Amino acid sequence: MDDAPRSEDTLKRGTRAREDYLESILNLIEEKGYARVVDIAQNLNIAQASVTGMIQRMDSDGLVSYEKYRGVILTSEGEKIARAIIKRHKSLAKFFNLFGMDDEDTYQDIEGIEHHMSSTTLKTIQALTDELERQPALLARVKARVSKES
Repeated sequence: MDDAPRSEDTLKRGTRAREDYLESILNLIEEKGYARVVDIAQNLNIAQASVTGMIQRMDSDGLVSYEKYRGVILTSEGEKIARAIIKRHKSLAKFFNLFGMDDEDTYQDIEGIEHHMSSTTLKTIQALTDELERQPALLARVKARVSKES
């Protein structure tokens, strides 16, 4: 394992894979009450051995608590990060839905965007979404312009 110091930003943002794991673990816990390696592997379509390796690294980083054959739970830091990831996803989905874009059509776009977005960009999208919701005439003009340019 790499002993190089990591910035708090790196641990908070993490890699795309780490974020996907945290999101999947939280969703499983909320759905089923628990998260097991086999369930995480199935959700992410990844081999169980790969999941075990990542879970062990995340355990070392203090994001999850893992006991072999018992399952995975999020630490408070892991849960905080997972909830922020889900919030980013929901914010982007809400923004795209304003324009009548289907969740199925935008899912892959959202998955790609959410992992590379700064907190400033997220706040900007959230503010824009709020303003467009408050100003239906503006939203209608933007939608008309988008459909005209399509």
